[in-house]
Amino acid sequence: MQRDLDKLKKWARVNLMRFNKAKCKVLHLGRSNPPYQYRLRDEGIGSSPAEKDLRVLVNEKLDIIHQYALTAQKASCILGCIKSSMASRLREGILPLCSALVRPHIEFCIQLWSPQHKKDVDLLERLQRRPQK
Repeated sequence: MQRDLDKLKKWARVNLMRFNKAKCKVLHLGRSNPPYQYRLRDEGIGSSPAEKDLRVLVNEKLDIIHQYALTAQKASCILGCIKSSMASRLREGILPLCSALVRPHIEFCIQLWSPQHKKDVDLLERLQRRPQK
C-alpha cells in the first residue's frame, strides 16, 4: 500500500497536482491486520475508526451499526420539518411528502446495510409509521 501511495505522490508531482492530507485517512480493516503508519508527502496519514463511503458509514470491523441511527435521525428531522411547515395535518397532504422526502433516506442502500437485528428493524418501521399518526 505504501508503494502505491508513493506512486500516487510521484504522479501528482508530474501532473502538478496536490493532495489535501487533511482529507486522507486510513481505515485499518480486519482483526489480524496490524496498524501500519502510511505516509504521504513525508508526513504520516492519520487513522480513523470509521469512515463514510457512498453515504454508508463503515467501521474497522466492517460493521454498519451506526448507519441505522444516522438514517433514522436524518429521516426524523425531515419528517419534523414537514410536520411543522404544513398548515394542514391531513393525511392526504403529508403522506406524498413523506414518500418523496423521507422514504428515499430510509431505502438508500438498504440492500447493502439491510438491518438484521430486531431493534434496528423496529426503529426503521416506527419511522415509516410515524407520518400516518
